[in-house]
Amino acid sequence: MSESPAAPPEARIARLPCWNGPVTFEPLKGGLSNDSFVVTDASGRHVVRFGKDYPFHHVYRDRELMSARAAHEAGFAPKVEYAEPGVMVATFLEARTFSPADVVAERLRVAELLRRFHAAMPHHVSGAGFIFWAFHVIRDYARTLDAGGSRMKPELTRYLTLATELEAAQAPLPVVFAHNDLLPSNFLDDGERLWLIDFEYAGFSTAMFDLAGASSNAGFTAEQSEEFLTAYFGAEPAPAIRRSMAAMQCASLLREAMWSMVSELYLSAPGADYVAYTTENLERLEAALSSYTETYGKFSS
Repeated sequence: MSESPAAPPEARIARLPCWNGPVTFEPLKGGLSNDSFVVTDASGRHVVRFGKDYPFHHVYRDRELMSARAAHEAGFAPKVEYAEPGVMVATFLEARTFSPADVVAERLRVAELLRRFHAAMPHHVSGAGFIFWAFHVIRDYARTLDAGGSRMKPELTRYLTLATELEAAQAPLPVVFAHNDLLPSNFLDDGERLWLIDFEYAGFSTAMFDLAGASSNAGFTAEQSEEFLTAYFGAEPAPAIRRSMAAMQCASLLREAMWSMVSELYLSAPGADYVAYTTENLERLEAALSSYTETYGKFSS
């Protein structure tokens, strides 16, 4: 029988039936919406991740678990060793967590990883297909923020207009199975290869949101984004792909900012400052929009 979610993490971890002997554990810092711990038992080290469904973020743990298992099967993620409602235990990787500077430095390896991930994952995922389309997420976040009386309510019309313009700039691309949450900390490097973790938002999409998310979250320059696209597609990108990338970089930052606005209303994670994170992403969005309009002109609206 699983421990009550209200119980302290020590009790919840100790009562999991997957351990080999006594355990020690320490918090794993960095998450904005989940509690994670590194647990050591006689068989080695493991990562325990506690989380529940967040419908306001379109996060459902059964889908995350399926995606994590599929990603391991496809060779991109650590093994899921145990799972029950609200808990997932995975193998701990002796690997370095990427910073933004690491993603910049290793952008060609990241592009190659994403190209393989996008191609391989549809052959391993199962169950009902989940669609992640950033512009739908933005529109749904706007509804959630409006209904919740967000402090950002006066800005929602502007955000929705912007999203429509950015969506119109997207070039048609094939549907792939994407990660959709490529913060630098979701890349790990064990010295020989790169890994991906955290599949809360994984689902069918086009490659562009992953490409834009990885590049915007790491702060790529225009030249670095060009190299990244060339490495992913295997050829110099067409003008329509360049514009699609620049627009989706803006959309990625808008979606991340609105994620944080919704989190201000409904989440409380230790050490997380959602108001500050909202401000940070809005500032980065304004810089990205300035760069976009300098290249492609002002929006029609």
